Amino acid sequence: MIKRSKLFGNKTRVTFSLPADEPAGRVSVVGDFNNWEPGRHELQARRNGTRTVSVPLDPGHYKFRYLASDGVWLDDEQADVVGPSGSEIRL
Repeated sequence: MIKRSKLFGNKTRVTFSLPADEPAGRVSVVGDFNNWEPGRHELQARRNGTRTVSVPLDPGHYKFRYLASDGVWLDDEQADVVGPSGSEIRL
């Protein structure tokens, strides 16, 4: 799940969310906005049964995917575009 919140100026806070237990283990969101670096934006468990991480982003198009600790790549079906190379959001 993806939630967008406008910030001061032209930035948007994008919150990436997955269920707390699926997939098991640590999960990071990686993409154009963090040079596809695993662990830089790791999802954290919340009391509502989800895991989330928020990233402030400038306007633009960003490709991203979720990377689980066992090397499994996941796409976000709520992204603006989902294709063979992953998910994409447009801000």
